[in-house]
Amino acid sequence: MHSKQTVKYICKTYPSGNQYFYKSELITHDSWNNIQSLSWSTPRPISKRTFQKREKEGYKIEENFINQRPAQVLAFPKILNKS
Repeated sequence: MHSKQTVKYICKTYPSGNQYFYKSELITHDSWNNIQSLSWSTPRPISKRTFQKREKEGYKIEENFINQRPAQVLAFPKILNKS
């Protein structure tokens, strides 16, 4: 279990209204005394319930609004089956 200083909970919200929740932990690649070796781990998915619970407990929360255009749909030409 990580302390409140070494973990953050992330909420990503998209224009469609979809929300995705993640947890990221502070890790070291050398020593805790070497501040240059500290970095955040790859975000791991968590549930909305866990996110809300940790927010109430006072953990660090990061909320991001992802404003990107929807994906472009490409139509592939139909291939005639020549058997």
